[in-house]
Amino acid sequence: MAIAASRPLVLPHREQLFWLLHLGGWTGYFSLGYLSALAYGKPPGYWMVPLTAATTGALATLGLRFILRACWGQPPMRLLAIMVVPVLAASAIMNQVTRSVLVGVCPACVHESQLAYIAYALSYIYVILAWVGLYLGVKYYRQLQDETQRALAARSMAHQAQLKMLRYQLNPHFLFNTLNAISTLILDRDNATANRMVQSLSAFLRHSLDNDPMQRVTLRQELDALTLYLGIEKIRFAERLRIETDIDADCWRALLPSLLLQPLVENAIKYAVAREVAGGTLRIEARRDGTQLVLKVIDDGPGCTSLEGSELPPGKGVGLRNTRERLSVLYGDASGFAVRNLTRGIEVCLRLPFEVTDPSRT
Repeated sequence: MAIAASRPLVLPHREQLFWLLHLGGWTGYFSLGYLSALAYGKPPGYWMVPLTAATTGALATLGLRFILRACWGQPPMRLLAIMVVPVLAASAIMNQVTRSVLVGVCPACVHESQLAYIAYALSYIYVILAWVGLYLGVKYYRQLQDETQRALAARSMAHQAQLKMLRYQLNPHFLFNTLNAISTLILDRDNATANRMVQSLSAFLRHSLDNDPMQRVTLRQELDALTLYLGIEKIRFAERLRIETDIDADCWRALLPSLLLQPLVENAIKYAVAREVAGGTLRIEARRDGTQLVLKVIDDGPGCTSLEGSELPPGKGVGLRNTRERLSVLYGDASGFAVRNLTRGIEVCLRLPFEVTDPSRT
């Protein structure tokens, strides 16, 4: 029968850090005491005194650590009050044990006066207090780090949830409009066109749902996805919908949130193409402006008379507000969103940091 090999005990990282600091600190205390003994010409066996002090101090402070961990969570002033007696006791033990060794090694080094005895004992209190102070400092620092990490994690989770909510808002809105169009085709008994639209809708939704809403895509990938959407709208509007694009060559690899342009295009079709008997033209532009990617969606529809400056009218422009909020959540002040009336139609302009993919991955 095989005997399982025992696995070595691996301490957690924080426990390792404690022992490293604890043993390293008391080793340094012993080294300092030993060098001081050499400097002041103490007897050869005097090294036993700082060794005893360091060993006793290391053991005594382990007891203090146990008390500190048991009382952790108490208000700071109460914790300090609790630690007064243990600190004095640890200092007294350290002083008494070290003094007994000192008497055996160097009787002449023992100070007989009461004042000298008190001064000698106080020096150990300072050492113990320094250990407690360092322990509390590290402990509070680690606690602050933990709270900061938890706050960042919570903020990141809320950030991702908000982005997913904004992204998934688009699908029901678009789905509602498309299903209405399919229903109309079926009522008109145009089954072949309705079937083509269902197939195009299936392809678009599969592409939309397969992509992670947190993932960024290149502008080329974004326009490929937009082509799937426009294929559906082309079935609805045929020659009434005209598409133009003007993309700078260095913008094709620029990164942007997936399906960022779709609600802008949908909005333009809804208000600028669907309402006009002759239809309309939809233009998509992309250019680089220094460190920013500038995207524009332009239509030649009737415009929006209730548009005040770049502010959207209340109760309208769900897709536009969605896009503006996505940019704000993702890029903050590094992004820009503007809507303005043209002589004919509306221009929606987006600004976001210009970032590109690694060419080796394209």
